[in-house]
Amino acid sequence: MGRSSHGRRALSVVRGRIGNVAENASQTTTAPRLLLLDGHSLAYRAFFALPAENFTTTVGQPTNAIYGFTSMLANTLRDEAPTHLAVAFDVSRVTWRSERYAEYKATRSATPEDFKGQVELIGELLDAMRVRRFAVDGFEADDVIATLATRAADEGFQVSVVTGDRDAFQLVSDQVTVLYPTKGVSELTRFTPEKVEEKYGLTPTRYPDFAALRGDPSDNLPGIPGVGEKTAAKWIKQFGSLAELVDRADEVKGKAGENLRAHLASVTLNRELTELARDVDLGCDPADLIRTPYDVDAVTVLLDTLEFRNASLRERLFAVDPGAQQEEAVALLAGPEVAGVVLGAGELGAWLEAARGPLGMAVEDDWKLGAGSVHAVALATADGPAAWFDPAALDAEDEAAFARWAADPERPKVLHNAKGVQRVFAEHGWSVAGVTMCTALAAYLVQPGRRSFALDALSVEFLGRELDAPADASGQLAFGADDAAQADALMRQARTVVDLGELFRERLADVGATALLDDLELPTSALLARMERSGIAADLAWLERLEQQFAAAVQQAVAEAHASVGHEFNLGSPKQLQEVLFGELGLPKTKRTKTGYTTDADALTWLAAQTEHELPVIMLRHREQARLRTTVEGLIKTIAPDGRIHTTFQQTVAATGRLSSTDPNLQNIPVRIDEGRAIRRGFVVGEGFESLLTADYSQIELRVMAHLSEDKGLIEAFTSGEDLHTTVASQVFSVGKDQVDAEMRRKIKAMSYGLAYGLSAFGLSQQLTIPADESRKLMDTYFERFGGVRDYLQRVVKEAAAIGYTETLLGRRRYLPDLTSTNRQRREMAERMALNAPIQGTAADIVKIAMLRVDDALTREGLATRLLLQVHDEIVLEVAPGERERVEEVVRREMTGAVTLRAPLDVSIGSGSTWESAAH
Repeated sequence: MGRSSHGRRALSVVRGRIGNVAENASQTTTAPRLLLLDGHSLAYRAFFALPAENFTTTVGQPTNAIYGFTSMLANTLRDEAPTHLAVAFDVSRVTWRSERYAEYKATRSATPEDFKGQVELIGELLDAMRVRRFAVDGFEADDVIATLATRAADEGFQVSVVTGDRDAFQLVSDQVTVLYPTKGVSELTRFTPEKVEEKYGLTPTRYPDFAALRGDPSDNLPGIPGVGEKTAAKWIKQFGSLAELVDRADEVKGKAGENLRAHLASVTLNRELTELARDVDLGCDPADLIRTPYDVDAVTVLLDTLEFRNASLRERLFAVDPGAQQEEAVALLAGPEVAGVVLGAGELGAWLEAARGPLGMAVEDDWKLGAGSVHAVALATADGPAAWFDPAALDAEDEAAFARWAADPERPKVLHNAKGVQRVFAEHGWSVAGVTMCTALAAYLVQPGRRSFALDALSVEFLGRELDAPADASGQLAFGADDAAQADALMRQARTVVDLGELFRERLADVGATALLDDLELPTSALLARMERSGIAADLAWLERLEQQFAAAVQQAVAEAHASVGHEFNLGSPKQLQEVLFGELGLPKTKRTKTGYTTDADALTWLAAQTEHELPVIMLRHREQARLRTTVEGLIKTIAPDGRIHTTFQQTVAATGRLSSTDPNLQNIPVRIDEGRAIRRGFVVGEGFESLLTADYSQIELRVMAHLSEDKGLIEAFTSGEDLHTTVASQVFSVGKDQVDAEMRRKIKAMSYGLAYGLSAFGLSQQLTIPADESRKLMDTYFERFGGVRDYLQRVVKEAAAIGYTETLLGRRRYLPDLTSTNRQRREMAERMALNAPIQGTAADIVKIAMLRVDDALTREGLATRLLLQVHDEIVLEVAPGERERVEEVVRREMTGAVTLRAPLDVSIGSGSTWESAAH
């Protein structure tokens, strides 16, 4: 397979920088450079350096150790520019040291649950990077590193060792440098022979003697009472070695001498255990560790699975891929040749008339609402001819010709970001019809799990072409009529778009997604462009008042927190909060972290339930009010000069097909609390319209699950007309419907939705705060009553494992290669995704169909009402005067008729002057 977009794009961006690093390294030495890493040590440090709650996938896999290790590895490869590389891992605590001394490391605490499995995933990443890794029974990672470092130094290598174990300092020499983490894994201190002597007053060869005297609590190696590092170093310098000190122990006076003589046996044992083995049988030589190009596709899939969306991390990691420096890879990146012309006044109409076939279009714009902001447009055909023009320089005849071409549905157009082009063109008064291909949307349907749909990334991956364009000092592309190179760059983008369009037509047919693009995604894109332009009116005065209220609530919570403990402290400081909660107040300890005990929301909620102290409750309220204040501040900043908020809808973010929004994100406004509803009150009906109307599907995921599973009991529960969760609870708990209490209904509701989201019995127990055995029993009882659901969930995972993907009712695929992984955690992650994707994806497809049907019906019936928003399963419309009853009829008819399910779709509708009052 070819190199992926990330790998090739990284080549273009950093090829020169890599060359400089390598050149700098070669200036200092021509020797091969071996980099050795202590995998377990660094992963463990990364685990404690990064909070797990910020690095967890949507299916619950912690990734903080993996992320931190990967980031450190990328940076170190960049800075050290090694020619050879290996990573060593511990196998178990049973080693030659534990056999020699049974108490070795016996006091170490159990491995944190969130850390388990992450080392194995790091190993998979290294395999994808084609990095040699070692784990040898009976030996520790340090022994493997010592063996390789010693052999490599003897063979003329320069060696760098990255480890958090100070025992490695004994390896330091003119050929071996230890890079020791001094802040998480982000900062490394370089230990040369001079640095070791500066810090300890000893040469590296004497470090094991010093360590034997000092002892090591982390390894359960006892020191000598009353003897610290200074005394240990002084003795080694005075006597020259530990062996000489032992022989002349009687010369050491005072209490320290007595303690030394009383602990000579343990010191001697310490010295034996501290010495690193340098003769581990590894079955290879240092020369065999030469770096080779990544399996870029495998690396990309794993990063996507781990949901590492940080572009910087990917860029850094692929920037140091040895394959990025191969000349044959560089040769692949020749840009497309175009026979382009820069059109002047009076020339565009004739060019368009002569052009045949689909035209690829690239636009350089500076989007600002209400401003004409298209700076340049390039058009290209598949066989070479291309053109560039400045819209501001068009004469009236050319502008009219271009407007006719753009609006002509019979003139096929291939775009990369169809929604963006349609939105910005509308500001010029141009409508765009005849869009037969959007390469970003097509790539999304072909590879829904990828993170980048940028044109340059797709060009490199699918066409083997690099798209370079001139940039100004800030790195921004800048196109102007007086710069032929810039015009040529935009024309090459247009040619790339049309070429990708041809390729993706074939790929879409291969995966059965042609209709999804043509009949669903492209029409949705055009509709979203209109919705973005329309925006929704905002009540600035109300939002400013809310912001002040939330700010006051935050300050009130601060005052209450201070009063509850009797003094002031910084509520935003985890360290100070830990001292107050667990030191001063003596509250029960939460989960241990490297910096103390966690004070995240889950921990505070647990403390509130376990104790009667008010501080955890106050802290939770403080954080919630602060978050709400931030949300409102963000909304205020995004109000445009027209008094409306224009969010941007994202079509290619969620692999399931769901839409999301940014700038601002309207999906993070809570709807089940009073404060969230108050925020929605700030969205109002605009001038010239009568009201807002909201409509959303009732329990759409569960209806889809009932349809897909064909479970008769669940379908009957929907068609009975009674409350679904009460009906299901009565069957699961074997009680009459009138005997179902609120707690029973809550449990069933949580489980029903949990099944649709791939929730496990453990996850259900956490959500309901009940024992895992109880949640498992609840789930088993549910499946006894609704066996069709159980059979469907088992079947969908099995079928997906066989073919590698799941499908929605409309054929939208979600590729899950990890369903056959030998890594249990990755396999279970993929299984949860397989349970979730068909249900969530089908629901997302239904919502898009409903939006299109409603919009089409409004136009067909001559109504002025328009769609404004789509959030979760809800759509928001702005109703024109006198149209409410007709609009409600249209919306209900078109939404319930979007698809035919065994559990019929049901729609709830409300209207009012604000988004909040339109709730139902």
